[in-house]
Amino acid sequence: MNNGIDNLKQHARLFSGRRIGLITNPSAVTRRLELTTDVLAKNFKVTALFGPEHGIRGDAQAGGVVTDSRDTVLDVPVFSLYGQSKRISKDAFDLIDVLCYDIQDVGARFYTFIYTLAMAMEDATRAHKPVIVFDRPNPLGGDITEGILLDTKRLASFVGMYPMPTRYALTVGEFARYINDTFHIGCELTVIPCSPHPRERLFPSTRNQWIPPSPNIPTFETAFIYIGTCIFEGTNVSEGRGTTHPFELIGAPFIDAQKLLASMERRKLPGIAWRPVHFTPMFSKFANELCHGVQMHIMNHRTARPFEAGLWLCEEIRELCPNDFSFKPEAFSRLLGTESYVEGRESAETIISRAKTESANFAAETNEFRLY
Repeated sequence: MNNGIDNLKQHARLFSGRRIGLITNPSAVTRRLELTTDVLAKNFKVTALFGPEHGIRGDAQAGGVVTDSRDTVLDVPVFSLYGQSKRISKDAFDLIDVLCYDIQDVGARFYTFIYTLAMAMEDATRAHKPVIVFDRPNPLGGDITEGILLDTKRLASFVGMYPMPTRYALTVGEFARYINDTFHIGCELTVIPCSPHPRERLFPSTRNQWIPPSPNIPTFETAFIYIGTCIFEGTNVSEGRGTTHPFELIGAPFIDAQKLLASMERRKLPGIAWRPVHFTPMFSKFANELCHGVQMHIMNHRTARPFEAGLWLCEEIRELCPNDFSFKPEAFSRLLGTESYVEGRESAETIISRAKTESANFAAETNEFRLY
């Protein structure tokens, strides 16, 4: 499948004679694995690059500060969008005529790149500069939504700025259209589309190569499971960072792997299988300590619901380890989308029930912004 950047020739008029700024990272490649930066620079005038979380070259770990620098390949300035400020300065806008965006999204509400785009659209509007988004397929498909809507009144942050469900089933171009219209950003926005494709298509069927958009999303499978297990970042349980299977391995020194396995198997969650695991993270939580837990395996991507699986997994660990398990309340609530679970006002069952309604309503409300 062609990504937006593969369709550059058909849209050359948008770039001809203009100074181009580009928000990007290593996941932005053509079908031939050429970097978007190189393709644009070969055909047009790139005068500035902008580095989101993890940096232009993907060399910064989660939360690591990204600094301003100079790109050694194109010899142009690189402005950080994940350092002292996440905003684009007037000085940076003075170097460009048009701001472009190309990063592979993972389809999860708490993934920061879409908010880098959102803030850039706001900044571009104030600077009277147009924005062009090179679209890419949502790797999780575009027909299944999951999760509750984020409570933006109490929990808006850089891991969630809009009332969207955890799995929102929009491409990044469709997301840009949605926020630009619904939240009245007023950006002069152009989306260069991918090749038309069925919304239910998952990333493997696009026949594109998976380039990790960040260090801890190494595979498509990780991205799929991430929808459910990212909430463990807001607990004292390891989400598998520091292992070769981040977000797939969930565990802690105080968990009994066999008991947790039995509990999850009793739930008979469709499309998902579990196995007991014992692992030692090299960094992050419990670095160099032996952890016990389970690994989530997706057996059927059409029937599996990782949001539900992740929340039930959290529920079972709480039940099995009441004296050891704990939340990081603010972080957990921002990832889940509500404070009600941490505060005991809603059970996992109640949240999963309302998630079905809220995510379905979101899909209906955003239908007009779909491109495919």
